Parts: sequence; structure tokens; C-alpha cells
Amino acid sequence: MSAQVAPRSAQPPPHDIPRLMAGARGDGKPVSLSEHLDRYGDLGVRPARGASPDLIALVEASGLQGRGGGAFPAGRKLRAVAQMNRRPLVLVNGAEGEPMSGKDKVLMRYMPHLVLDGAVVAAAAVGAREVVVVVGDDAAGSFAAMQAAIDERARRRHGGVSFRLASIPARFVAGEETALVNWLSGGSVKPLFTPPRPFERGVSGSPTLVQNVETVANLALIARFGADWFRALGTIEEPGSALVTFAGAVAQPGVYEIPLGLSLTGLIARAGGLSRPVSAFLIGGYFGAWVAAEDTSSIRLLDSELRPLGASLGGRVIFALPQSVCGIVETARLSRYLADESAGQCGPCVRGLDAVATALQELAWGKRNTRHDDARLDRWLAQIDGRGACRHPDGAARLIASGLRVFAAERARHAAGSCGGTGKPLLPVHAARKSKR
Repeated sequence: MSAQVAPRSAQPPPHDIPRLMAGARGDGKPVSLSEHLDRYGDLGVRPARGASPDLIALVEASGLQGRGGGAFPAGRKLRAVAQMNRRPLVLVNGAEGEPMSGKDKVLMRYMPHLVLDGAVVAAAAVGAREVVVVVGDDAAGSFAAMQAAIDERARRRHGGVSFRLASIPARFVAGEETALVNWLSGGSVKPLFTPPRPFERGVSGSPTLVQNVETVANLALIARFGADWFRALGTIEEPGSALVTFAGAVAQPGVYEIPLGLSLTGLIARAGGLSRPVSAFLIGGYFGAWVAAEDTSSIRLLDSELRPLGASLGGRVIFALPQSVCGIVETARLSRYLADESAGQCGPCVRGLDAVATALQELAWGKRNTRHDDARLDRWLAQIDGRGACRHPDGAARLIASGLRVFAAERARHAAGSCGGTGKPLLPVHAARKSKR
């Protein structure tokens, strides 16, 4: 018997936002199970013996795409795991290794039961009985809130699945699904790009559904209020709302829930406006791309509109770079961070990214100023793309190439021995922490 969806016992939130954060408390404390049920009503989903075709069809109809960066259709992932004909496991990805991102931490810390409800929906859809929630070891508040919520459900025997909470080193690569699977199976925090994929053979050999925290939270709302309600925001191809971490030269940096398709100028207005003149925006986080400010005046926050600019929403991180801060210096800092965060398993990552980062740092700090060196840097970037053991070198090369393109004038100034920036570097980077496992 497959899982069933019970009649809904609460009125859906309004079509406008907030959705995911609609029940958040005003005092900054996590929402309790009782408060959560008062706001949303009972989930009405109980895992049964097998997968639930009805739930999978509902998610497919909603058009929900993964909110972790890849934008992969959530329903397609559910169906792939459900078809494995072996008892699967659900892995909720809250690693959030991106240094600037805070959206998943916010959901886990303030709306833990919405996340757990979504995990129950995912488990019921694919026929799983076990859920593992993974949190980065730099998010103590989120970890504590999730553990308290799991304990609260256990005391009340609420949910029908077995929950386990795990911590993972706060590495940039830790959020990649195969790195999570490797770590939980006793290996290193190392992404792979060869079969079997997690949906085929994941944690401890079980078919494993890996879904981002925000994606899972959306499942809880779709199961309650339906596909049409979910599609009332966004566009036909990119429906729903999204959480965006907005930082840099804005009056009120933070995590914002927006309808997909909101203009960038609309997001800026919600954040209180720009605090300083801006030269460019980093869109999509550290695997994203720089976009010149003059190219964003009419852009909407949709992958379809960002793609012609070489960008995507990715990890839903947007950074506004002040004109006073040098884009070449910031790109050089990010290149070194990404090179140091390499999984260390292939030449393009270990040697290629390190060489590019070194050359870019030398350019940024005035140690290199010949056209020959510029040409070599461009050639190295082209040689890295598509040749790594995972997607890490591709993402790093894309970011660096966008910086060299958008900040071409500043690149020329550096090649001539000067720099137009006067402000201190802003983008957060931390020293890579290599795990022994």
C-alpha cells in the first residue's frame, strides 16, 4: 500500500510571500511542533510499505525544481529513487558549504518542523522509512534547532519515519550530493562524477534521495496545498518562491523570500536600496558569475533571463559589489579560496586551479604585468573546463572567467601596475579545512 494524502486541515497561506517563512516567530526562536501544527495543520501524509505514485505525480505537477543550485526537477528525482525496487533512504542536504549563503541555515533554525514535514513527504513518496538530515559543523544554532525538533517529534511519536541528524565539515564541496554520501558511508568529503549515482547506490549501498533543505520544505507545502497553489507564484517554467541571500552594498542584507521572476531592482527595493554605488553583482554564489551592474537594470531573477548573461540563480546568493572595491582583487581572493577547497582528486583541480589562482593573485597584487601572462591565464581556464573528476573546477573556472570579462578594464589597469579600488575586500572566505577521512 502506498502513502496517502489526507484531507487538508488548514487554509493555505496567501498566494503572495512569505510562504516558507509564513509561520516564523517574531522573537527569533524556532517554531515548536504545536505552533507549526496550529499554523499549517496536520501534514496528512504517512509513509506506507511502498512508494506513492500519487505524491510523485503531485510534485511533478508542481514543477518544483531543486533549490540547492542545480535546479533539477524534484519530481524526477523522486521517481528515479522510487523505481529502484529496494528500500531507499532520504538525505536532507543542509551542508550549505557556500560561505556567503544563509538560506538553509535560516530554514533549519527557525522552521525546523517544516523541513521535517517535507522529509516525511519525500520518504512517503519514495517508500523510505529513514531520514538523515545533514548540517554543516559551522551552523550550531541550526543543528540545535533540528535536534530539538526531532526529539520533540519522537516524544510525541509524530511523523512515521526514523530521523537521524548528522554533522559534516563546513567545506565548500560538502554540499555536493556524492560528497555527502561518501562522508555518511565512512569516506571522505569528496564529490565523484562516476556511476553509481546516489539514487542507484547511496548511503551504505541503499538507493538515496538527496534533496536540499529548501526543496524539502517546499514539499511540505505542496503536499498540503497542492500544485496549483504552488504555481500561483513564479512562471510556468520556474514556479514558486525562493529564498535568496542578499549581501554587499545593500542597506539591509539578509535572507529574503521572493517570488521567482522578481526583478533584481525589486529585490534591491525590498532590501532597503543600495547603500553605495555598485559596479557589478555576483549572482549564484561562488559557483555563479559576475554580471556588470549596467546589464541588470531590467533583469528578472530567473535562470532563463540570467543564462544569456552567463549566470544562473545557482545557490540563490547575490552580492552587490561597491564601486570602491576592486573586482579583480575580489575574484583573485575567490579563486584562491576555491583552489584551496579542491577535493584533491584530479589534475585540473589540484594543479590547474592552483596555477590559475596564483597567476590571478599575482595580477591582482601587481607582480605580473605582461600580455604573455594574460594569455596564459586565459588558456589555463579554457583547459580546466570539463576535465575535472567532479564539477568543482568547472564552477571555479566559470566564476573566474566572468570576473576577468566583467572587470576587463580593471584587469588592464592591474596589468599596467595600478588598481582602481580603494575599499577593503568584502567577500567572505575562510581557510580550507582538510578532513583526514
